[in-house]
This record gives sequence, C-alpha cells and structure tokens, in this order.
Amino acid sequence: MTATARFTGDATPYGGGDPYADYRTADFPFTDLVDLADRRLGAGVIAANDEFFAERENLLKPEPAEFDPERFGHKGKIMDGWETRRRRGADADRPHPTDEDHDWALVRLGAPGVVRGIVVDTAHFRGNYPQAVSVQAACVPGSPSPEELLAPGVRWTTLLPRTVVGGHAANGFVVAAELRVTHLRVNQHPDGGIARLRVYGEVTPDPAWLAALGTFDLVALENGGQVEDASDRFYSPATNTIQPGRSRKMDDGWETRRRRDKGNDWIRYRLVEQAEIRAVEIDTAYLKGNSAGWASLSACDGEGAEWVEVLPRTRLQPDTNHRFVLPEAVRATHIRIDIFPDGGISRLRLFGSPTEEGATRLAARHRELGG
Repeated sequence: MTATARFTGDATPYGGGDPYADYRTADFPFTDLVDLADRRLGAGVIAANDEFFAERENLLKPEPAEFDPERFGHKGKIMDGWETRRRRGADADRPHPTDEDHDWALVRLGAPGVVRGIVVDTAHFRGNYPQAVSVQAACVPGSPSPEELLAPGVRWTTLLPRTVVGGHAANGFVVAAELRVTHLRVNQHPDGGIARLRVYGEVTPDPAWLAALGTFDLVALENGGQVEDASDRFYSPATNTIQPGRSRKMDDGWETRRRRDKGNDWIRYRLVEQAEIRAVEIDTAYLKGNSAGWASLSACDGEGAEWVEVLPRTRLQPDTNHRFVLPEAVRATHIRIDIFPDGGISRLRLFGSPTEEGATRLAARHRELGG
C-alpha cells in the first residue's frame, strides 16, 4: 500500500459560502475502476460499533456529502456521514482513550473483487474526523451475519494499515493485495467521522454461479465486465452503461459533449472472459433529445486481435430499449460500441456464455485469488 496523496491535520472552520471551496482532494490513479462498494451493486454497511451522531449507512451514499450549517438535532450537529461519539478513558486518572481503542464498521461489497484503491472521504469533518484509519478485508462465502464475520475463525487481511488522515479531504490509497474480497472492516482511530467510503477495484465473480446461470450478461459490472476506455466522459462515466438495472434518470447513463467535428464517440469493454455473444440490448432510457443517432458494435477475440463488425450501424430511437438477436454466436473477449455522431446510451447488455477456455481461466483465477 502506498498513499497517492497525503492530507493531515484539521481543515479551517467553516466560514460561510461554498463548503467545498477549501476541500482537499487529488487525482487518484484508480477512480476509473468500478466502486465495489456501490449501493447499486448491492453493497451495504451491515454493522458498526457506534453511530451516535450520524448513521453508518451514509458512508455509501452515491452522491457527495452535503453540509447544512443550520441543521442540528437533539444529539448535536447533524452530519452527512458516519460519526461516532467521543471516546473517553477508563477513569479520571486515565481520561484519554488507549492506542488500541477504535470504532469500526462492517461493509459488504456489492460485488466481490480485488481492491485496487480506497478513498476515505472526510468531507465537512473539519475538526471531528478520525486521527487515523485502517481497513481490513475478508473473503467469506454466502451472506454472513455481522456475528459470523466477527467470529474468531474469520481471516482478516490488512489492506490499509493504520494511517494518519486529514479533515475535510479525500484521503486516497493504492492497494496492492492480490486477494478476492467480499467484506471490509473500516476502522477509525480512536473515533470521529467519515463522510464517504469508495472502494475501487475489479469484480471477480464466482464461476460456479455464472455456470449455473448459463446465459447471462457478459459485460455487466456485477459479472466481471469492465470499461477499458471511452472517447468522452464529459457528462457521465462510461461505467454507467454496465450498471445493474435500467437507468432511472438522464445522468445514470453515458452522455458525451456535443461534437463539432466529423468524428464519433465510442466505448471499449472487456468481457468477463472469452465468451460467445448471442443477443444484444442497447438502451437509451431517459436520453430523449441527446441519445445517440446510430450505433454499431465490433468484437475482437484476444488482445491485439482484429476487430470485426458484428452489428452494423443501426438507427437508435430516444428513450428506447433496442434488442438484437445476432445471426450467429460471436466469440469475443472485447466489444466496442461506436455511436454516431455523439450523444449517449444508458445501458449495453451482451447476453451469452463463456467458452470452455474462458470458463477454465475464470475458475483458475478464482482459485488463485483465494475464492
């Protein structure tokens, strides 16, 4: 683990105006990856030892933390994050907490995966953030209860050792552990508040589950699909196109800026593994005056392989789910969608099943990561 940017110490007290004006942040190398702790994937904060001032569930809200300087409740200032009470020592002669005292929250990831980066966001916690944080990870099958996760036999691996953090800041950390993770234990030392937690990485699905499904969406985030690159991310991230479920509003899809040249926009995806694609959905839900005019699909089988068009340039309708049955199964590891000339789509679905070779590699990778 190495920190890509270090923030320490208090932020200045809020003095009015835009509360994010003095927010400390940085560009992190992993934020184009999927957030494994995204609520849309099914993530949740399933337990915490203390949430006296602010609920643990706030940690995984998708939107940035908000700050209302006038909002107080019967327990004090209401914060948009997870905040614990102030820890105290054992007695008047020992009023301070010990070095071992800390608060914790258990997080179930929305999709099991290999963690590549963590952001512990202390936005608006200016003088009441933790002195330090640490993060541990476990890989536990099924749907364990908090009691089962905290049982003595569960193996926890440290992803982020105890590290000093700063207030009102995005504290980002690169993670190097090659380990399949299903749950995290987030610790704050000794107490305080964290606004948001983001856990970026690569989904590593259970091959037995995918085999039982037979035909499934080969590019879905929850099944291990990835966005490798995109021509434009101006209004919204390309990863929105492979999120679960249908889009619920315009910015829940992918929309590009308006082109003023003769080019076109595109997204390149990596499938969960080598597979045979049999059917395609291209959805433009909630994109009404700004949906793509036309789209085409190309496929390649392996890095550096030749790209072959599998769906010719086809007219798209606004706010519509378009379905295509391919004339024959297409073997591929990567797919590229080109939209003409610009605009957006909300979802792309590629239905099929892994090849025998792809399924073998999936199983081997699962074992290698301790699944």
